[in-house]
Amino acid sequence: MLKRNSIRVERLREKLGKANAVRTKVLDEMKFIRSWAQNPLRTGAVSPSGSDLATKMASYLTPRPHSRVVELGPGTGVVTKALIDRGFTHKHLNLIEYSEEFCELLSLRYPGLPIQQGDAYTLTETLRKPKGFLTGETQVKHTLDGIVSSLPLLTRSEPVRRALLDEAFHLLKPGAPFIQFSYGLVAPIKPDNRAVSVYSSEWVWKNLPPARVWVYRKGH
Repeated sequence: MLKRNSIRVERLREKLGKANAVRTKVLDEMKFIRSWAQNPLRTGAVSPSGSDLATKMASYLTPRPHSRVVELGPGTGVVTKALIDRGFTHKHLNLIEYSEEFCELLSLRYPGLPIQQGDAYTLTETLRKPKGFLTGETQVKHTLDGIVSSLPLLTRSEPVRRALLDEAFHLLKPGAPFIQFSYGLVAPIKPDNRAVSVYSSEWVWKNLPPARVWVYRKGH
């Protein structure tokens, strides 16, 4: 009898867990839709990235004791969770989010993670703000081990996109990746420097809409 009741309780817990996960997903999508309706050029997408796409993005990074990884445009934190599942902690991560609402949500969902409300397109300046990786540092060149971006890059002009990539490479260590997803057939940023390599993943068909991950690297 006790064993049967224990099984029932466990099944109920599983159902409640699934129900909470569905509820969270729906609420996140509602937040995205509201944010997109208020400023479509800032938000870009009408729903968060799927977990499979987020896992793919995180897979190009390996946590090490002193890793410093910046996430741009974390939104509701889907990629953030994938990075944490990958082994990164609050000591390794620095999140930059433009939306005040998403910043508040991220603070509740991931207490202890350094989250800055700011503009990712002024990357160095934003990272110099309190709690940023570059706060109080005089030497900022080649100090980051990776940048993971969910920014809606194609809402910006090509010169602005290239300027972001150039600034990212100024901060990244040689060979460290700038990781970006896109729904398009071509690279979201076309580098004008032969020293920059670009790799694209296979399509992540489970994402809606299907997307690919683009990984940019630059040597010395």
